[in-house]
Amino acid sequence: MTPKAATTSLDRREFIQSASALMAAGLTGFSPSTRSNVPTTSSLASIRVKNVESNFEREPLNPYRFKGSAITESWQTASMLESESGVRKVGLCTQGVLWSDATVFAAHSERVGNALMYAITDRALHLMKGNSFTDPVSLLDDLLPEVYAYAKKITGNPDLRKTFALNALVSVDNAAWLLFAQENKLTCFDDMIPAKYRPGLSYRHDKVASIPSFSVGTTADKIKAAADEGYFIMKLKTGSSGTQAEMLEKDIAFLTAVHKAIGRYETPYTKSGKIPYYFDANGRYEKKDTLLRFLDHAKKIGAFDQIAVIEEPFDERNEEFVGQLGVRIAADESAHTDKDAAIRIEQGYSAIAVKAIAKTLSMTMKITQLAYEKGVPCFCADLTVNPILVDWNKNVAARLPPFPGVTTGLQETNGHQYFKNWEKLMTYHPKAGASWTKTQKGVYPTDASFYTESGGILLPSPHYDQLFG
Repeated sequence: MTPKAATTSLDRREFIQSASALMAAGLTGFSPSTRSNVPTTSSLASIRVKNVESNFEREPLNPYRFKGSAITESWQTASMLESESGVRKVGLCTQGVLWSDATVFAAHSERVGNALMYAITDRALHLMKGNSFTDPVSLLDDLLPEVYAYAKKITGNPDLRKTFALNALVSVDNAAWLLFAQENKLTCFDDMIPAKYRPGLSYRHDKVASIPSFSVGTTADKIKAAADEGYFIMKLKTGSSGTQAEMLEKDIAFLTAVHKAIGRYETPYTKSGKIPYYFDANGRYEKKDTLLRFLDHAKKIGAFDQIAVIEEPFDERNEEFVGQLGVRIAADESAHTDKDAAIRIEQGYSAIAVKAIAKTLSMTMKITQLAYEKGVPCFCADLTVNPILVDWNKNVAARLPPFPGVTTGLQETNGHQYFKNWEKLMTYHPKAGASWTKTQKGVYPTDASFYTESGGILLPSPHYDQLFG
């Protein structure tokens, strides 16, 4: 049940009371630089932030199991930026505590973990108040070091993963992009992309695959039912709970069941004509040898050639070279920034799952451009985000160069599977009902109207705007 505005305000007051001690741990003020990644810097508006505010809503989930745990609710945070010229914009974020740093999730209740991330968002907004920026990418470069330091302080975790801070910055970054667009009279997503990052986001797919995600423990029958509906690529969570031996046994049994259920299905969207397998172990494999045993079983049952990608099999501290496993290994949460992505590429990672809705659009532009220059394909992964954020991600997925062996753009989107109130959330989308908001036989049609209207992301959402009066 989506809380009404009054309930949301109560939740926020309740949180601020309980977290007041943490909020007192504030750092020094924010001093933005004047640099810009946009060649036409002189023609861009200098945007001074006059007012800021934040709010959130709690959304119940059907339990989503991964990383040996599960999430049962999702906080939708909203950040409001008002410029000195009177323009107000609201950016959105779906928080992913378990995904972004499992140690924070394990150390606190689910609610407190979300509260900590929300505190970081609120801190970032107050760093911006009274300061100016020219473009959002440079703004993120200025904010991230201080916000990350603050995040480590209030979580009490000196080894906090940088993705935790980036996730907290998504709504702030989105609001900054919306403000940037209006202040500079930019009316579509393509015009918003700084010239430096356009090569990596210059393709135009007419379809984007809608990739559902199946948590650990899902039965093969459910996956077969999705294939029968037209979904041709699905994210399959491995890394089952238990010891490494128990995990491997369960994962092998799962692979066998999946291949038996859908291995012979055909699709027009792959060059092989077969359904590709997309596995995500979320760092659960401790050794390369364990993964090799999983791959050996795939070869034994004839499934190996259908594995399109295996995402994050190892913990990010595992620096083993993965370029000789015979399958494409993708980095996701370990590629926090473009610098981290560059290191992963050197370690043999040959794909990157990008998340404009989890690591900010600004950082995603930097990562996609790096990957483009290195010849490493990208695809968009989800964070079980709300429908508006689905289209922020879709704007990226539709413009990424084609993924090897696949003829559509690729975007994981699993909100319809896990949000209990998904249909209600859909009504908050400013273009609810548009053809490109609906999966049609496994794909989103990204036709001319999608590009003309930028998936609706530049339009206001009355529901989220009313959170700020």
